[in-house]
Amino acid sequence: MRRGFDAAGETIEVHRLTSELKLAGLGLTALKSNFVQLKHPYKLNFAVTYRCQSRCQSCSIWKQKPKQELSLDEIEQFAEKNNHFRWLGLTGGEPFLRSDLVDVVEAFVQHSKGLYLVAMPTNSLSSEDIIADRIASIFELGVPRIIITLSLDGYRKLNDRVRGVNGSFDEVMSMARRLRSMQKTWKGLSFSFGYTISKLNEGSLEQTYQAVKKEIGDVTYNDFHINMGQVSGIYYDNLGADIQTDRLALADELDSFIRKRHMEFGLAPLIEGVFLKKLVYYMRTGRQPIRSRSLDASLFLTSDGDVYPSIMWDRKLGNVRDTGYDLEPIWHGKEAQAIRSLIKQGKEPSSWTACEAYQSITGYLPSLL
Repeated sequence: MRRGFDAAGETIEVHRLTSELKLAGLGLTALKSNFVQLKHPYKLNFAVTYRCQSRCQSCSIWKQKPKQELSLDEIEQFAEKNNHFRWLGLTGGEPFLRSDLVDVVEAFVQHSKGLYLVAMPTNSLSSEDIIADRIASIFELGVPRIIITLSLDGYRKLNDRVRGVNGSFDEVMSMARRLRSMQKTWKGLSFSFGYTISKLNEGSLEQTYQAVKKEIGDVTYNDFHINMGQVSGIYYDNLGADIQTDRLALADELDSFIRKRHMEFGLAPLIEGVFLKKLVYYMRTGRQPIRSRSLDASLFLTSDGDVYPSIMWDRKLGNVRDTGYDLEPIWHGKEAQAIRSLIKQGKEPSSWTACEAYQSITGYLPSLL
């Protein structure tokens, strides 16, 4: 696909039209989810590995022993039998530690013909060249849009302490500069600094922004994506982590920060703005702002094939290895139906994370107003 950018304008135009069709497909599916129960999820949250070089105080994924990760062959079978994804959220651990990451994405590209978006976080501790090369290779597969979140939880000294690796702040800055350069070639590439706000870095959001500003002069408040530190037994494995603090203080800090964001046009900035405002609400009330679209628009797949409604809901539905990698028996099973009933009754665990919130926002159009 890369040669299309170097070849005749006709090839570039075909690529543009294909991208627009895939975007339209994603938009129409999200719109449809406002009115009917979808037959299939259009977003997959997939923890491709739990291996990680970070040693974060807020998360214990890195402490887990390696599990029997789905092999590339198994992922290819899963992608072939479940060919309806338009949005792929790959997470970890550190996704770029999978040497076959590009092949994993290719498996979904080959079978989910409407796939528009691939989103991934990175701690930037893998080789910068390897990360950049894999991002470029995914674009060459024909993926129109890639969103990278650079994990950053404080200014230099604080970040390195919270994330447990000396020099990690500087690695993130270097990766950000590299991605800025790549954006000149890959117009569908965007990235942000992913800041998890918690007791560990309370009161340091503005100072962190200023520290990044010194390194990257054109950074803006819009380049920061904020999540609240939360606990999850099935994902972060951090049920005993001491990260909770005065929610109201964190809410005030976040509210002050997002008021400095500038107006941007487009659906993606609008959704992000809604997410952040709802996050302030969640911090202040402890209540989930919008009913989730778990087991409607999305689901969570672990590295060893377990299926959950979301990354925050510790209620296993099954394992794809037991169904020949077909989601249908799990998606339409009794457990899934029981969970959907609980969601409709408002009995799901209260949480607000980007992995789950974005499809909830687009699945409830009044939230955009």
